[in-house]
Amino acid sequence: MPTLILGSQSPRRKELLKEAGYEFLLRVSGTDEELEIGVLPEQAVSYLSKQKSLAIPIEENEVLLTADTLVSIDGEILGKPAEESEAIRFLTNLSGRTHQVHTGVTVRSKEHIHTFVVRTDVTFFSLSDKEIHKYMESGEAWDKAGGYGIQGKGALFVKYIQGDYYSVVGLPIARVVRELEAFGVLLD
Repeated sequence: MPTLILGSQSPRRKELLKEAGYEFLLRVSGTDEELEIGVLPEQAVSYLSKQKSLAIPIEENEVLLTADTLVSIDGEILGKPAEESEAIRFLTNLSGRTHQVHTGVTVRSKEHIHTFVVRTDVTFFSLSDKEIHKYMESGEAWDKAGGYGIQGKGALFVKYIQGDYYSVVGLPIARVVRELEAFGVLLD
């Protein structure tokens, strides 16, 4: 069976793969995540996950898994906030509204490459300034698309979701299992 390589430093992706029962090695690329102005979220995550994949060398009998997650609302991509004011702006914009979380996943061997995108709609309750500032104090807003993590205190903002919860966390694990099977990476 091929060796699975995870091309990500995300603790959430590592945890989801471990919980599913995979053993894997880590290899990261440090790929630049700059996007052209006006690119659609689906195109962005597809492009970024594929670029991450192509930047990581693999050997015969290895299968590489890379992913990228973005939040968007009204066509605007909300990446990882660079500063507190940006994170507050993101959360204020998401308050009481439905936004989209897109996760692009690329699976690659020496012979094949396959990229897919999963979209999930997430609706927030209306958030008070106090709730947003308290969340900012938790430190959870950093290193997360849209400035929140659904698997932490950010879950308290979520009224409902339509789609794959794990895609919002950062890896649509049920779909990933099926895609990895097609590349010969099987669970015991």
